Amino acid sequence: MIMSDAKTPIQQPGLVLTPGSEGWWDSERVSSPQVLCCPDGTWKMWYYGRDASFDRQINLPTGRCGLAISADGIHWQRVRGSLTQGAVFEPHPDPNRFDSAHVGVSNVYFLDGLYWMWYFGGNHTVVDVGSFKAKGLNMRPGCAISRDGINWVRLEGPYQGAFLDIGKAGEFDALFCAWPQVIADDDGTWKLFYHTLNPDQGFLVGLAISNDGLHWEKVGQILQPGESGSFDERGIGTRNVLKINGQYVMFYEGVNTSGYHSIGLAVSDDGIHWQKEKGEQAGGSVFSHAPKSSGRWDARAVGTPCVVPMDDGSFRMYYIGANEGGYDELSSQHQIGLAVSAGTNFRQWQRWGED
Repeated sequence: MIMSDAKTPIQQPGLVLTPGSEGWWDSERVSSPQVLCCPDGTWKMWYYGRDASFDRQINLPTGRCGLAISADGIHWQRVRGSLTQGAVFEPHPDPNRFDSAHVGVSNVYFLDGLYWMWYFGGNHTVVDVGSFKAKGLNMRPGCAISRDGINWVRLEGPYQGAFLDIGKAGEFDALFCAWPQVIADDDGTWKLFYHTLNPDQGFLVGLAISNDGLHWEKVGQILQPGESGSFDERGIGTRNVLKINGQYVMFYEGVNTSGYHSIGLAVSDDGIHWQKEKGEQAGGSVFSHAPKSSGRWDARAVGTPCVVPMDDGSFRMYYIGANEGGYDELSSQHQIGLAVSAGTNFRQWQRWGED
């Protein structure tokens, strides 16, 4: 069932999807768009979010996942799923699984007649992180498949259902392995990119490899925080890796010491060794948050990039934006936006609808 149910959006540059109306699973926030332009010309967007009643001890924008569809990739309508308040994917009821407390989608692709969703989840364990405690932070990656993008079946990994385990004490990814993105290589192997938070080093990117796309071996850390004063001086989080002209290109979310998030670019010939490129926007980013104190919907953060190549050689970047004024993940508002490249130049971006 397709429902047109979004709250009336504030017409600001870039903004394409706001939280759902009361009674929907995403009435408090929407985040992390994963967008496909399907062979029949329709667009599908999977994303995660939550309503205000979702477990407040989990101080993350995750919760459940849903689907929206579009004829043009700009104007979206929600699809009401069969799960809680219209969601299409939600935490597993088995408390012994890795994803029993919250879930978030981070990658969807279509292969062999199936939609493959790579997602991450956390359980109800409370962990100590320096000066505070957090519930559901020991996150791990999972995988689910679907024929219609609405009804999903989980695949079972070896780590309480997950396909990667967190690292051992002292390893860079001992806290979580989350926000997985999977890419198939020309030689039949697969790469899984993820990120973690190391309390001493900041946000770090890790890599695992596979011969079949399901059994994974960790390579280790592949990217680290930028230099002092850069947009990613506190580290690198969510990312989207794709092949452009035979080269690996990574669009990634960086955060600075003031807590502002922007999107940067790195390139690689093998997907393992990466070189960051300095962009023309603030702190060396290629797509920055809106100006501080501007009151705009994405003046605090832009992140979770999902880049879609277009038939004319240009690119679209779907992203989340967060406003200023919040003091943590749940007090700021997350909404979904769209930026477009300057023709075929994926190093320059402009918000959709911006003069």
